Amino acid sequence: MEKLYLGIDVGSVSTNVVIIDGNNNIIDKLYIRTMGNPINALKEGLKHAKVKMSELGSDFMISGVGTTGSGRQLAGFMVGADVIKNEITAHAIAASTFIPNVNTILEIGGQDSKIIILKNNVISDFAMNTVCAAGTGSFLDRQAARLGIPIEEFGAHALNSTTDVRIAGRCAVFAESDMIHKQQLGYSKEDIINGLCEALVRNYLNNLAKGKDIKGPIVFQGGVAANIGIKKAFEKALGLEIYVPTHYDVMGAIGSALLAKQEVIQKQKTKFLGLEMADVDFKVKGFECSHCPNVCEVIGIYKDENLSARWGDKCGRWTNINIPSPTV
Repeated sequence: MEKLYLGIDVGSVSTNVVIIDGNNNIIDKLYIRTMGNPINALKEGLKHAKVKMSELGSDFMISGVGTTGSGRQLAGFMVGADVIKNEITAHAIAASTFIPNVNTILEIGGQDSKIIILKNNVISDFAMNTVCAAGTGSFLDRQAARLGIPIEEFGAHALNSTTDVRIAGRCAVFAESDMIHKQQLGYSKEDIINGLCEALVRNYLNNLAKGKDIKGPIVFQGGVAANIGIKKAFEKALGLEIYVPTHYDVMGAIGSALLAKQEVIQKQKTKFLGLEMADVDFKVKGFECSHCPNVCEVIGIYKDENLSARWGDKCGRWTNINIPSPTV
């Protein structure tokens, strides 16, 4: 029986599911839009994995599962995760496993961006931006739609630029206004797109990377790594080669699978509940606790209408699922 490991990354924009084998080969991967419903997205991912396992046959089995991303707690409960880790850890272990001696990880996703600095494969520094939309994949999606260009072709247009155009990049609102102004002045789409790519890279380096010891090898991960215009702008700004891994879009899920593999090998057992969880009815209900000034947002997850778990309370008051939730 060959053991396989499942990695799940539930984010605000995308939900990614990967299956790796004992040699860290990628057996299967799925990148889907979360669309504001992480439960349905995860169930779709599990159904996809179920079909893949059926194709592989009875000689293969899922022996462990890890979750990461903003929805990692929810996903972890739904599947019975062996490891629930933050995105920084997941992205770092994935990059260091597949790219030897990596020193810097640039990660830009749909709603946030990160920079991770490693020393001897250990995280030594990092920063995250979860507030400003400028420089994220969702902002690029919106600008591509406004310009009438498929997002898959957006970066390629930047490579055809012939004139430098400086776009204000410190704010998504100002960047969009400046792009419209440059269009009114008669600049080409190619020049404006290239200017936007360079502006977003300036924003990233001035905010996240300020004071960071950026050295090669540099790895660019996340959905925006597919944008060759952004990659070129990073190389121009840093004067260093940027490496985009083959599975750049699901590196967080790969990292969670690798972490699950380590955990299961160490403990010689798994908590995995099985791919049949795709067929279970899960619901989430939340409320604000007013018992103290913390005003915690408490999340409860219901499995087939039964309250099964809670999290979010700092004091543990609601952790005991036998306590009824207040009327909300």
